[in-house]
Amino acid sequence: MSTISRRIFIGDVHGYYDGLMILLEASAPNSDDHIYFLGDLIDRGPESAKVVEFVQQSSYSCLLGNHEQMLLDAFSKKPENNSALATWLYSGGRSTLASYGDDNEKLLKHLNWIQTLPTHLDLGDIWLVHAGVAPKLPIYKQSREQFCWVRHQFHSITKPYFPDKLIVTGHTITFTLPGVLPGELAQGPGWLDIDTGVYHPLSGWLTGVDITNRQVYQVNVFQRITRILPLDEVVISIEPKLVLAR
Repeated sequence: MSTISRRIFIGDVHGYYDGLMILLEASAPNSDDHIYFLGDLIDRGPESAKVVEFVQQSSYSCLLGNHEQMLLDAFSKKPENNSALATWLYSGGRSTLASYGDDNEKLLKHLNWIQTLPTHLDLGDIWLVHAGVAPKLPIYKQSREQFCWVRHQFHSITKPYFPDKLIVTGHTITFTLPGVLPGELAQGPGWLDIDTGVYHPLSGWLTGVDITNRQVYQVNVFQRITRILPLDEVVISIEPKLVLAR
């Protein structure tokens, strides 16, 4: 095991605070390690407020996910925000609101923090983003829409978007991709997807990847199972043509 500082990426948490605490206990990051959340801290799970509070108070980095963007849209002052509010509530926002109870001050504080989250981070050899990129657009022409929402268009690319960077994402539950089982990770040309569907009844797996040591930490929030596996044992390569065929 390497003794140098680790880079650990954590997939979509979706309000599962207890599972996140178990995952961090298993991975045992120290003060020299770097932790990165890939977005979607909130919605669907029972304790979104506690998840956001923890990440905000920590020294960890976090990206903007599509669920954070939906939350921001729901509370914006734009004329169309009534529709955005309904969309967010339908997409898991009700559980998030419930997790705040009557603490509107905390909700406002978290909203202000979420507005500061970046859409992507360039770590040199690795490029972090919640959903992916639009393959035919240069980075400077892409928007939050692509970074937070793109899906099949990105996973069907036939060559790496960056010649010298691995794109690591969440957003798309891995077992919705061809040939991937619940709990497995997915990879394609120049990308690695680590969202294993923590909230989904067919999965329950929350995933953290220590890319430095190529090790995967997982917690099943329904079964209360923890496991640590080599990355190569749990990642499945995806055929782009099979994604296109769906």
